[in-house]
Amino acid sequence: MSASRVTPVVPGTRQELAAVEARITAARGRISPLYQVLLNSPAVVEGWEAMLTAIRQKTSLSPRLRELIILRVATLNNAPYEFDAHVPHALAGGMPQTMIDALRGHPAPNAVAELAPGEADVLALTDAMTRDIEVPDAVFAPLRARYDDAQLVELAATVGAYNMVSRFLVALRVGH
Repeated sequence: MSASRVTPVVPGTRQELAAVEARITAARGRISPLYQVLLNSPAVVEGWEAMLTAIRQKTSLSPRLRELIILRVATLNNAPYEFDAHVPHALAGGMPQTMIDALRGHPAPNAVAELAPGEADVLALTDAMTRDIEVPDAVFAPLRARYDDAQLVELAATVGAYNMVSRFLVALRVGH
């Protein structure tokens, strides 16, 4: 990718952003290029940080399942910066490198090796929400049988949120 279409805010250069920068650093360990761009809008970065922190750190989904969704969305939306940023999280969540490598290559949901039970169904949901928006009953039914209402909300919210992230990154050319 070429340079970002929006000038990133250098952390520590705007006193009015000190509190939000501290929260981002506490939650993420650093202020990434994504957040440096988001800092241009204090209202957007505040809401973004709250929502994405909830999805990444406060839901009942396993880290592996969450990262499976994120990597799939990044692949489908051609967002390599997002994909690469989440590889360490996927590895830490127990996803084998061979599975990460396979996800990078756009396989059909049931063709990814090493999937745990139900993960192909989550990939099918991710594909439907990302590509077509509407989720057919045939895709949703196996999820309904496996997950409770809270988990279904968390699955859909994770897919939706990371579609937002990848589309933001690609539109504004954030990352590499």
